[in-house]
Order: sequence, then C-alpha cells, then structure tokens
Amino acid sequence: MKKLLNTLYVMNEEAYLSLDGENIVVSANKNGLGRIPLHTLENVVCFSYKGSSPALMGACAARGVGMSFYLPNGRFQARIDGWEQGNVLLRKEQYRISDCLESSHRYAKNMIIGKVFNARWCVERTLRDHKLRVDTERLKNVSLELNSGLKKIRETDNMESLRGVEGQLAERYFSVFDELILNQKNDFEFKVRSRRPPLDNINALLSFCYTVLTNDCANALKSVGLDPYVGFMHRDRPGRISLALDIMEELRACVADRFVLTLVNKKIIRKEYFVRQKDNAVLLNDEGRKIFFSSWQSRKKEKITHPFLKEKIEWGLVPYVQALLLARTIRGDLDEYPPFFWK
Repeated sequence: MKKLLNTLYVMNEEAYLSLDGENIVVSANKNGLGRIPLHTLENVVCFSYKGSSPALMGACAARGVGMSFYLPNGRFQARIDGWEQGNVLLRKEQYRISDCLESSHRYAKNMIIGKVFNARWCVERTLRDHKLRVDTERLKNVSLELNSGLKKIRETDNMESLRGVEGQLAERYFSVFDELILNQKNDFEFKVRSRRPPLDNINALLSFCYTVLTNDCANALKSVGLDPYVGFMHRDRPGRISLALDIMEELRACVADRFVLTLVNKKIIRKEYFVRQKDNAVLLNDEGRKIFFSSWQSRKKEKITHPFLKEKIEWGLVPYVQALLLARTIRGDLDEYPPFFWK
C-alpha cells in the first residue's frame, strides 16, 4: 500500500517558494521561514501571491509532487502536473468510456450510489449519537428517502435520469443539514447551499473543504495513471478536473461534510475565522485556514478499515485507493467499480 506523505500548506500571502538542493525553501520579505525536504512531500498547496520558482516547479513535476496555487481568498489559480504516469492504454480506455454515454453511466451510477449511501449514514450517525438533540422525525424521513433513492439510482438507464435523481436526493439531504449542526447554531446556521460565492460561514467552510478534497482526488488519479480532467458524470470543460469531481462525489458526505461538522460542533472553527467581502462572499481568513489545514492533516492520519479491501488504511489514502480501484476496473481487472461505503 502507498505510504501517506505530507502536504505542505503555505498560508503567508508574501511567501515565495524556491529550490535549494533537495529542499523547498519558504521565504517572505527576504527572511527564511522554513526548509522542507522534498522527498517527504506528496503535495504543495500555496496561498501566496508570489508563488514559486520555475526550478522548484520543475523539481516537483519530475518527482510527482503535486503543486496547486490559490489566491489568499481561496480561489483556485493553477496546478503543476509532471510527466504522465501509468500505461497509455489505460488512459485511452478512460477516454473511450468518457465518450460513450452508456459506459459513462455505468461508472457514474456506482459513484452516486456511494454518495447517497454515505449521505444517509451521516444522517443515521447523528440520529444514533444525538437523538435527544435533533428532530428525529425529520431525520428519519430523509434517511428513508435516501435509502429508497438508492433503488431509483440503480434503475436509471441514462445519464440525464441519473442526474435528476441525484439532484433530488442531494436537495433532501441538505434540507436537514442544519440538524447535523449541534453547536454554534447562530453562527453556522444552514439555510440553503450557496456556492459561487458562499454567502455564510457554513457554506464557506463546505466550499473550501470540497475544493481541498477535489485537489486530493486529482492528485490520486494522476498517481495511478488516470487523467483527472476527463470524467464520466461531470462532462469535459476547459480547466475542470471532471474525473476528480466524480470521485469526490462519493466522498463528499463521509469525508468533507463530516469533517466540517466536526470543526463546527467541537468549536475548532468559530465565527471570528471568517471575513465577508464587498460582493457579500464569505471566506475563511488566514487564521481559519491554518486551523483548517492543521485539523485536516490530523484527520488524514486516522485509520479506518476500507470496506472493499478489508484493510486498515489512513483516511488520507481513501482517494488514492478509490482511484486505484477505478483504474483496475477500467483495465478490466474488476467487473464493476466498487464505490466507497462508509458507516
């Protein structure tokens, strides 16, 4: 099994990254802030304006270390990808599946089954652990709807019907999301999902977490030789990592939503870690991002038993394992793609 390496998050807006031998050097205003051995990293995520030296970008690309650049407000800017890994025949088969709506539907259907299954168990877990603090009838009704929705997903025979069922079930799940927020409800009230831009604290946290998770999925797909830009359910669009978004769907509730709920319910993230911009968008501030990534790295090191492999792995390896299973399915080693089922 692949070893889980570290991710370097650079939060200082004035930071500049450069290469010195086999080390990443982080500096700001001509002052050295740190040196990190390149071989200990699998990803670099940079939120500074100044970015990185070409030498460092080349070194990361050559060693398979992912690099992603964001503005300090969290808006995605660019990714650095190195040499393609894996068999070219694998990617050619991926492209053939993507071009065939019938074949794409078979893969997308399993991913959405995983998404709805995991969303239901997020609801069920709250019912089990906090039944005296929530509206149990509302949560039970939505749980039943999500459960019956799994059958509807299996019965879809084309992509449009799949998208329709998925959209309805996602709406039902988010209709009770506010019930899953147990503390700081005044500061993190959830009314409706707002994306571009997020208009309140909880939506800002969700959007940021989805972005980070999608980046992890893209890096995982690259590492097994798949093209993260060519998806099955999310169709091709310039600059969109469509297959990473596909994989992220099944991990959305069990990885991202549960993590966000933990940050809020345990009061790790509070209202003072957000800023409202002129266009009314709400974003995490510098301190909020530091706390987020510190907690995210800790969560990634926690162990779980993978439901398909029946092996103990770190949470942070789940995107990699799912990417590996997807590659094996595309190659024909597995009859169908096994989504990640969490309880």
